[in-house]
Amino acid sequence: MDTAVFSPADLFHGVDDSDDDRDEMQICSDGEKPVALEYQERVHDFPDMNRSILDGRRVLELGSGTGALAIFLRKAFEVNITTSDYDDGEIEKNISYNCRANALDVLPHIRHTWGDPFPVCTPNWDIVIASDILLYVKQYDNLVKTVSFLLNEYKQKDHKSGCITITDKSGTQISAKPPVFLMSWRRRIGKGHQSLFFDGCEKTGLQVQHLGDLVYLISNKQEADFVETKSDGGSSEGMIF
Repeated sequence: MDTAVFSPADLFHGVDDSDDDRDEMQICSDGEKPVALEYQERVHDFPDMNRSILDGRRVLELGSGTGALAIFLRKAFEVNITTSDYDDGEIEKNISYNCRANALDVLPHIRHTWGDPFPVCTPNWDIVIASDILLYVKQYDNLVKTVSFLLNEYKQKDHKSGCITITDKSGTQISAKPPVFLMSWRRRIGKGHQSLFFDGCEKTGLQVQHLGDLVYLISNKQEADFVETKSDGGSSEGMIF
């Protein structure tokens, strides 16, 4: 299995990744005894990131791939995060291997093929994240089904008070009630393809908000309670894009 290259800058825009003070981690291909021709080892450098949006939240990543972002968030910030990708044992094995390679306990993982019944009947993740999952145009309808389920059937597990506050590229602070889906992509996709996905989300009753730099906030319209305030230039809580 090839090891995907992933940078969290794809998801968390506006962070200066030129800083020398970075976390490093090793991401390897799957298997305890890798075959020489298939084995790859890569070092990922991650920029500093604002962690306050994630504190005390339960996070689910869709399309985790090698688990690079989830491992980084867990290792750097001790985020309560679960990985997920389509129902394939090799993917789960690869993520487990990469967790151990980075001196972490294996993260919880959910095998789920978009559009299929979700293995967890009552989802309780406050934040769902994903990056570069819009490459698979034929799977948009199935992805919308999965996202809709995660947001519409959400039941809060922990009693963390308050909304999730995000600062977009313009400096506007946006508060939203959980659950929310934060997604981003940087890979080139066909012109207009992304609108097919967002149109599909809105047709199912979800609300889509562009935060800038191809970062999107998606939520259940019934639960959406966006409050926008302009940043005064001082420090603010939330994720900076």
